[in-house]
Amino acid sequence: MVDDASSPDDAAPADGDADRTATVRTTHADAATVAAALGPDETDSIRTRVDGDAVACTVTRPTAGGIQSTLDDHLVNLRVADRVIERGRAHTSTEPHSDSADEPQTTDTDTPTDT
Repeated sequence: MVDDASSPDDAAPADGDADRTATVRTTHADAATVAAALGPDETDSIRTRVDGDAVACTVTRPTAGGIQSTLDDHLVNLRVADRVIERGRAHTSTEPHSDSADEPQTTDTDTPTDT
């Protein structure tokens, strides 16, 4: 015998019932770039739009558990995108400097050394 541990909220809607929908709205310094970074991970159940400095993500799924799973993935991806954009902006806004870690490390093996 298989025990189904799903709750009533996780059950798929009966015929004629609407899918469940949730919208998450977050603000960002560069909302358009964050939204564009999320695009490759979107599915047919996700709609992302930009409204000024906000990214709004609407998820439509047949179960509450499906919404939770999709939004969990979306929020992780959103945070990663936001952090990468922030770090990229911080990196490009600093003045160029010489850093030995950025210079190629080479050794001239053809030059005779004094012994």
